[in-house]
Amino acid sequence: MRILITNDDGINAPGLKVLETLARSLTNEENIFIIAPTSERSGVAHCVSYNEPMRLDKISKNRYSVSGYPADCVIAGIHHVMKKDPPSLVLSGVNRGNNSAENVLYSGTIGAALEGALQGVTSIALSQYLGPESEKMSNPFNPAIHNGLSVIHKILNKDEHTEGGYKVFYNVNFPPTEIVKGVAVVPQGLRPNTTFGVSPFKTYSGKEFLFIKGGNQHIKVSKNSDVAANLSGYISLTPMRADLTAIDRMADFEENQ
Repeated sequence: MRILITNDDGINAPGLKVLETLARSLTNEENIFIIAPTSERSGVAHCVSYNEPMRLDKISKNRYSVSGYPADCVIAGIHHVMKKDPPSLVLSGVNRGNNSAENVLYSGTIGAALEGALQGVTSIALSQYLGPESEKMSNPFNPAIHNGLSVIHKILNKDEHTEGGYKVFYNVNFPPTEIVKGVAVVPQGLRPNTTFGVSPFKTYSGKEFLFIKGGNQHIKVSKNSDVAANLSGYISLTPMRADLTAIDRMADFEENQ
């Protein structure tokens, strides 16, 4: 097994080290390649450096930093760094913070896994939900550290390499508690009235800046969702595709043709 590891928190992020450790239990060291952004790229979704070149720096054996985005890292790995012997698995994360519900649409961690799937490679995004209990842990990534390998194995045992159409990728979120109740296979949820907003700031010279701010990550949601599973102590596992078609609405328009 050849593994490409990336993230959106940057090449020096603690969650990346967690994922490296998990990968070493899956394959030999020489088959693991770390290709991650030079700096934090949270919230860039599936952005790629289409209009400008990206810089690739080799840090050490099988370890590279990229000036671009998480999806760029996957493209660079498949088509350049690992071109002669491409990866059979892309692991993205472990993200510091959840990528459940609406966060999926903004996440660079998810963007990397999505790109891996578009390239035909089995891809898994892994994120660590944070909360009040996280601050009491010896390491806020403990739920991912202790349960990550079993979840990855669960996915690999069920993953299918089908021909045609959008390939499935997997979104995994670890709960903000060390007492993990199990794995819940659930759909992507939606936190009601939880959207990004702005916090304005004006300098002494009168220049105005807007800081983007997120919403409440611990709001109650419907029971059958990734967020509900996470906040109830379960690891959420959500199979996903890049297809954004609203199938349920197509018939409404077809009737009027």
